[in-house]
Amino acid sequence: MTSALGNLSAQQRALVDRWLPNATVERDHSWGLTTTTVVEMTHAGSRFIVKAAGPDDHHIQRELHAHLNWLHPWTSRGRAPALVHGSADAKVLVTRHLPGELVLGSTHADDPTVYRQAGELLALLHAQSVVVDDDYERRENEKSQAWLRQPHRIAAATAERLRAEIGTWSTPPATLVPTHGDWQPRNWLVHHDVVGIIDFGRAAMRPASTDFARLAVQDFNRDPNLETAFLDGYGPDPRDAGAWHRDRVRAAIGTAVWAHRVGDEPFEAQGHRMIAEALSSYRA
Repeated sequence: MTSALGNLSAQQRALVDRWLPNATVERDHSWGLTTTTVVEMTHAGSRFIVKAAGPDDHHIQRELHAHLNWLHPWTSRGRAPALVHGSADAKVLVTRHLPGELVLGSTHADDPTVYRQAGELLALLHAQSVVVDDDYERRENEKSQAWLRQPHRIAAATAERLRAEIGTWSTPPATLVPTHGDWQPRNWLVHHDVVGIIDFGRAAMRPASTDFARLAVQDFNRDPNLETAFLDGYGPDPRDAGAWHRDRVRAAIGTAVWAHRVGDEPFEAQGHRMIAEALSSYRA
């Protein structure tokens, strides 16, 4: 083991030693803004990804749940990493390494064929299960109000407007499906022109439209042809005007406040843009 695994707890290190004895670290993929460690390792001639989280993290449990319940349509096609080992208690998992180049920041980021494939893959995820939740909208409204009570740099007048508007929202039953939760080129890989998916730490049951939030403010806004290609792959657009507005506002608040918490200023700025765009574009 090397310093790349230095943030793992004793329990996590013991499990990794048992699961991948005498493995060598090839690359540290950790983001650095959170307590999650992501390390690429070689064991017995094969590549693996070790992902371990800090004591207050809830993403590993979500990721394990996604691997065990929702990822088969992708893993069976070689489009997502397969789970090899995992412990929800220790907050550590091991998957097979999925080869590929990250779409974000590459020439693939403006390729409509990549977005068409991403749309096809998302449709496979969303199609697996559908439930109606009478309480989802109320819970999400409360979460957004809670975000606004945390430290942030949203202008006071804007924050007050957001609080007031959320307080007027209706809470109709919501149709939920398995969602990725951070669906964007930062979590897509391309290998021999084939798109694969990584990072399932935000996977949960939500409205299908929520997986459009990042793309809408980033990639679709930059090039409408990418949105057309994505929907060619995905199918009918699930974004209903009223619910989509609520989705956008909630995602914007969460982005601005969370990014401020972890010190990611470019992502925080994106959150502020998302707030401004959501508030300016909606007509009740």
